[in-house]
Amino acid sequence: MKLRGFRGTLALLLAAGGLAVIAPAAAVSAAPTRYEAENATIAQGAVESNHAGFSGTGFVNGENIAGPYVEWTVNAPSAGTATLAFRYANGTTANRPSDISVNGTLVADDRAFEPTGGWPTWVTSTLTAPLVAGENKIRATASAVGGNPNWDYLDVEIAGPSTEYQAESAVITQGAVESNHTGFTGSGFVNFDNVVGSGIEFTVSAAVAGPQSLVFRFANGTADNRPMAISVNGGTAVNQDFTGTGAWTTWTEVTVNATLRAGANSVKATSTTANGGPNLDRLNVTGPGDTERPTTPGQPSCTEVTHNSLKVNFAPASDNIGVVAYDIFHLGTQIGTAPASPATVTGLSPNTQYQISVFARDGSGNVSPSSPEVLCRTLPAPADDPPTQPGQPTVTGVQPTQATVSWGASTDDNGVTAYLVRDQNNTVLQTVTGTPPATTSTVPLECGTTYQVRIVARDTTGQLSAPSAASASFTTGSCGSVPQTPTTVASGWDIPWDIGWAPGGGFALVTERDTFRVFKVTASGTKTQVGTVPNSQTTGGEGGLMGVALSPTWNGSSDQDVFFMHTSSEGNRVARMTFNGTALSGYTTVLQGIAKSRFHNGGRMKFGPDGHLYVATGDAQQTSHSQNLGSLNGKILRITKTGAAAPGNPFNSRVYSYGHRNPQGLAWDSAGRLWSSELGNSSRDELNLIQSGRNYGWPQCEGNCSVSGMTNPKRTWSVGEASPSGIAIVNNTVFMATLKGQRLWRIVLNGENVGTVNSYFNGTYGRLRAVEKVPGAGAIWFGSTNSDNNGSGAADTIRRSDIQ
Repeated sequence: MKLRGFRGTLALLLAAGGLAVIAPAAAVSAAPTRYEAENATIAQGAVESNHAGFSGTGFVNGENIAGPYVEWTVNAPSAGTATLAFRYANGTTANRPSDISVNGTLVADDRAFEPTGGWPTWVTSTLTAPLVAGENKIRATASAVGGNPNWDYLDVEIAGPSTEYQAESAVITQGAVESNHTGFTGSGFVNFDNVVGSGIEFTVSAAVAGPQSLVFRFANGTADNRPMAISVNGGTAVNQDFTGTGAWTTWTEVTVNATLRAGANSVKATSTTANGGPNLDRLNVTGPGDTERPTTPGQPSCTEVTHNSLKVNFAPASDNIGVVAYDIFHLGTQIGTAPASPATVTGLSPNTQYQISVFARDGSGNVSPSSPEVLCRTLPAPADDPPTQPGQPTVTGVQPTQATVSWGASTDDNGVTAYLVRDQNNTVLQTVTGTPPATTSTVPLECGTTYQVRIVARDTTGQLSAPSAASASFTTGSCGSVPQTPTTVASGWDIPWDIGWAPGGGFALVTERDTFRVFKVTASGTKTQVGTVPNSQTTGGEGGLMGVALSPTWNGSSDQDVFFMHTSSEGNRVARMTFNGTALSGYTTVLQGIAKSRFHNGGRMKFGPDGHLYVATGDAQQTSHSQNLGSLNGKILRITKTGAAAPGNPFNSRVYSYGHRNPQGLAWDSAGRLWSSELGNSSRDELNLIQSGRNYGWPQCEGNCSVSGMTNPKRTWSVGEASPSGIAIVNNTVFMATLKGQRLWRIVLNGENVGTVNSYFNGTYGRLRAVEKVPGAGAIWFGSTNSDNNGSGAADTIRRSDIQ
């Protein structure tokens, strides 16, 4: 490739953060090393020699089912990117896809191995993947019922390491992610606005400090040069030409030398003329990217405990480039961060138990496994004068689902931090926060209900004022699709996590998270244990036996398939079992490679209107997973019953949408649109309209943000109002169960947007997790999980509510 002109000093390699354009050089690599398939580890297959043309002593013929594999042990002299050349034959007329993993990490999801025209006809399929120095395990697992092709050998050639950064996942200024020109990699490219200053910023990690090559892949379908200023870590910028490539579908590369520091680096490209920048596809950094996680921090302990703060002490972690921060979590929510031990955490609630764990983070964003946990309780609030009584509230703008409430301000010597709007039953309808909190608010209310509201002020020590005088009585108007007074379906549960209905609605299967038990519950409420799910483990947090989904054509005879998502020894799995209407039997792993953690495991599964299985996966407390299209975590997956990527997926993999933190509920409206609830961290929880190929922003965004290429939620809530779990849709109205919020949100949909929003059963039944529409009826079942880590310890109940 001939490089375009570089405006500036070409020969100069600047100091740290410096840049220079260089001609692309061939990658330095060793000769390929051949690994014969007959010498590999073979599962559900045999070595044969009845078709000519193979090398070595034979080839591997696997069984014609999903799951057989061949695993080669490959020794690499150094870490780096390897070219893997699989020689195979496929004498059928159908593709025989395979999942390719390296050291347990999926690197090619449903890799196609197309027909070769005959069993004696051998071809080579090539891909690249990172290897570690020393021993590597490369496994090819059949991902469809046809099995793998016949394997002859694997050739491995190790080149200089490189790391790919897709432009659509970077921070974009005055530009948009598009996909209307073919030939791009990833999910799209960045089309910059035709102005000076449009640009992009990549966060690039490096395992060691030193010079590396930055390779920009771009297209420029005009005859005009579109130069950009390239800078690293805020250093001196140099101008790089991006001249015409002949068409917007013609992609080429320019290479720039840069000195990177170990850990995270900022690489910016900013347009310098009114032409703007070219269409930018990706940045490849040739040099070892840092993927090594810090070690696990030591056992934490708490000291200097007050009513609203404490110090967390722990033994430090180590890392190849150094730990830059320690993140402090209470259960699954981050409550603090610090550069070293001890970490002071403030803003806590008085007389409250915190279940604390510590994660180490390096400069590249790699996060350690969780430390052990410690239970710490803050002290009771010190003796103090409570806030003064708020003024009597007035109510205006009464509508069926809300009203505007205003009141006189309270005062306090330490400051008022919140107002609680309570009804005549002392139920908190809304908590208004701020510095200082507002004295007027739009409060969500139930339809057709009479209210009197009072206001209570709360200060920094958690003390509450005397309630205000009651407002005048008022009544909201009536509306449709309203949950009625529930009736009990079945009680005596231990963390019922999910409800999966059989086609036709004669019964549902219910999972218990920590016991791994599965129950059949009939429409009339008869509850019978039908088995347990093998190979299940808890994580001491949110993992365990989670989602359940019966095949949409289940009939108990010709189709007995039921699917579960559960935590196992190596991670989270999707598994298939047989259910004949009476008992569970059998066990087949459908999908592995989903990382687990104490929290953020996702877990919901539902069959969509298209007959494919949608699977919600959390980021496993590794935020980098969510933007990584090569990871199954922080995603909504769309798969077939065999675990393969469903046809029509946007990235030719199992990934349907990405950029999720911990998606939970899945449900479709009458137009076939998919909606999902999602747990935020400490700020905003979300309801998202899920569309194929969209990026939902985590970790860059929590709630709404204005990052180009990232999709905003349709509605957000504070974590105190929500912490959502399951959702169900009845009459195009979403019913969202919430854990910390302890209520059922009613969300009316207007096409692709959200209309009126209000809540029911506020605090009545405690923590709500599973909610499902009853097939063929305008009704829902919903379950409480008060016996989990955050609950009251009470046994749980599944209830029915008609929607009228």
